[in-house]
Amino acid sequence: MVRVNLAQAKARLSELLEKVEAGQEVIIIRRGKAVAHLSAVIAPRKPLPFGDLAEFRATMPRQQHPTTELLRELRDEGL
Repeated sequence: MVRVNLAQAKARLSELLEKVEAGQEVIIIRRGKAVAHLSAVIAPRKPLPFGDLAEFRATMPRQQHPTTELLRELRDEGL
């Protein structure tokens, strides 16, 4: 983790962003206190198209018992 004061952050922003892209985290400090935390953005995952999800679900076997019974059995067994 890299810690820099505000003046350094202003002067070296491009360099700090390269560090963030490489996986490091950067803390910006003003008057001795942390005021900002820079970290890489995590790209959101694309949701499955509804049609694909429905097809996938159709391939799954049906449960023999209601889910409530299964959950009660697991609870009673201590799992």
